Amino acid sequence: MRKMLVAIIAMMGVVGMMQADGMGNGGMKKGKIMPKNYRMVPFAKAQILQKGEDKHYCVKCGMTLPMFYRTNHAATVDGNVEQFCSMYCLIEEMSAGKKVTDVKVVDNTTLKFIPVEKAFYVVGSSKPATMAKKVSKYAFGTESAAKAFSRKFGGKVMSYADALTLAKKDFESDTAAKKMRQAKGAKKGAMIYKKKCKSIEKKFKNVAEAKAYIKANNVCGDIKGKPLQVVGLYLLSR
Repeated sequence: MRKMLVAIIAMMGVVGMMQADGMGNGGMKKGKIMPKNYRMVPFAKAQILQKGEDKHYCVKCGMTLPMFYRTNHAATVDGNVEQFCSMYCLIEEMSAGKKVTDVKVVDNTTLKFIPVEKAFYVVGSSKPATMAKKVSKYAFGTESAAKAFSRKFGGKVMSYADALTLAKKDFESDTAAKKMRQAKGAKKGAMIYKKKCKSIEKKFKNVAEAKAYIKANNVCGDIKGKPLQVVGLYLLSR
């Protein structure tokens, strides 16, 4: 009896920690502890259009693309295909003065990339935003699918051009929020790096490259997910 009581208390402690980290399921319905991240799809279902060892990571922020796949965009940038976790990161690349053409977005119905000119965006739904501070943006291949999503989760149906215009208006405030998040993440990454990782001197051009190097060279053991992201942020910032 005593062993059972100890086990129950321990389980309650684990659930409490998960809820404190935003990982709980609110009511824990029928044994579910971890909620499904709407933006995430299995790696096997994610189309990865870019090449290289770091192809599974956003070229701008380093976030793992299948984890945020439903908001993924892609484009040809200075002749090379790049993939982004979000419209925000696409705009960041556009703002860098590079030649950005052939822009595509994930159709949330088929999970395939489609030209943005053929997409219907639902902007401002209750589903989570990616990189943007508040306003989410999900694309669909048909207007009927977009309207059905909007009726269920809110938000306004609009074209890519209109969604891009709104996103550009929020870009400055979204960038300020992103810098604050990444600075905090880099501090956490420094602590993880000192505890779990082999010391390296290599410099990196972006977080995606840092994460790919960490994984390929077993720098931090089996590190993955958010810990891997923040270590990548730290290595880029030092």
